[in-house]
Parts: sequence; C-alpha cells; structure tokens
Amino acid sequence: MLRRKWTLEQRKAWYGLLFATPFMFGFLFLFLIPLLQSLRYSMSTLRLSEGGFVTDYEGLNNFAMLLLSHPTFNRTLTDAIVNMVVNVPIIIIFSLFAAVLLNQRFRGRVFARSVFFLPVILASSAIASLDANSFIAGMMTSSGASGEDSGMLQSFQLEKMLLESGMGTMFVDYLTGAVDRIYEIISSSGVQILIFLAGLQSISPSLYESARMEGATGYELFWKITFPMTSPLILTNTVYSIIDSFNGNEMITLISETAFRSFEFGVSAAMSWIYFVIISIILVLSGWFISKRVFYYD
Repeated sequence: MLRRKWTLEQRKAWYGLLFATPFMFGFLFLFLIPLLQSLRYSMSTLRLSEGGFVTDYEGLNNFAMLLLSHPTFNRTLTDAIVNMVVNVPIIIIFSLFAAVLLNQRFRGRVFARSVFFLPVILASSAIASLDANSFIAGMMTSSGASGEDSGMLQSFQLEKMLLESGMGTMFVDYLTGAVDRIYEIISSSGVQILIFLAGLQSISPSLYESARMEGATGYELFWKITFPMTSPLILTNTVYSIIDSFNGNEMITLISETAFRSFEFGVSAAMSWIYFVIISIILVLSGWFISKRVFYYD
C-alpha cells in the first residue's frame, strides 16, 4: 500500500502540534491539579489544624466579598488594567520604531542592539526590586538638583506646548504620561524589539528593491511593506506585553500578602481566579481584534 503524501497544510499542522506537545504534557502533569485545587480553595475557607488544612465550603462568598466589600481589591485591579491599557500600545509602537532603526546599517549597530536588550538582562534579582522613580529621585538628590531643576525630567514644557497647539487634553495627558514613564517603557521593550528585529530581517530585500524601482518613498515602503509584513509579530508582541504587564504589579503583591501574611488562602485564591479570568478575557478580545487585521504572506 502506498503511503499517502501529506500536504503542506497538514505538515504545518503536525509541526504545530509537535511544538505544543511539551506545553500540553507540562500542563496536564504539573498545572492541572494545582489549578483545580486553587478553584476549590477559592470557594472555601481554609483553617489550620493538626493534620494540615481543613476546608469549609463557602460557595461564592469569597468572590462576592472581594467585589463588593474588600477595601483595596477593586482599586488595585482597576489600576492594573488601566496601566496595561496605557502602557501596552506605547510599548508596541516604541518597539517597532526602535527595531526599524536598529535594522538599518550603521556603525555600532551591534552595540546599539545590546543597549536596548540590556534592561531585559538587568531585570532580575536586586535590579528588579529597585523602584525606578525612587532610584532617579535618589540620584537627583545626591547630585544636589533643586526642585526647579528636577522638573526638567518631567514633561511640563511638552504639555504646555501641546496644549497651546490645540490638542485635546486627554491626548496630551496620554503623551506626557508616556514621556514620564520612559524608563519603564524602555525596560519593558527588550524582548519585543528582538522579535520585531527578527521579523524585519526575514523580509525579502527584493520587495524593497522592486518598490524603489517603482518610485516608492520611505513612507510608502514602511506602510505598504514593513508594517504588513510585521503585523503577525504585532499580535505576538501584544499578547506577550499584556501578560508581562500583569506580572509583578501591585495586584500580584496583594494576592501574595493576602495568602502569606494574612493567611487568608481562600480569599487569595479567589483573587487569583478573578485576576486570571479578566486577563483571559482581555487576551481573547485583543487576539481576536488584531488577528482580523493581520496580513500573512504566502
């Protein structure tokens, strides 16, 4: 019997399944049972006993308490979502802009690329525990900067200029907020820049050569070739940036402190599940919206 030859689409499907197999095995054997236990704990009250923990079933009381009467949960959750909505678009735009610049041919290109990726290497251990604002404020204090001079690091002049030009207040606040958070944005863009850079280097030079022969400008090259060809990576980087923005923020700190300082493990598990569901909804909506506008080059 002759062996049936697979089509290209079938081979791609099997390759994708092969790459996803380690995750599926890891999820089944390492994460599935703790996930179900966490869901059980979120609907219970845990008490210490001689034999360990005793769970008292509470139904949805923990969730109702968090959403209706907890003093800080709703505010902390809202701040996390707002920070994600504000930071992720800026990170994506900055990463694509930086990757386009770093993809050009110039002296010191390797050094420039390593500088942009350096925050990813430094974002660990003691460096990750430093607060950027306190760090900058300490440097300014130690250098003897006055209160008037310290305003130079902020965006007061930019805000005044934009308002005088007739821009809306909401748009001006968004831009000046991005300028004030430039350290945070750059330190969160290293991986995204590398992904965009890899995608830019995979674009065939013949596309640009053909477009230039037809008289295309640099502006047209970007919007007609570069941007469509990197649109799948915009989806990838958006998903990564959303997940990264929800990691290591005040919400994670609140969940950890509720569990290991207040010893309210059931409430902490309920916090985690609410947080998980909201992140999942945001990821699904973002992925669906962007995937409708992604261009795939066959």
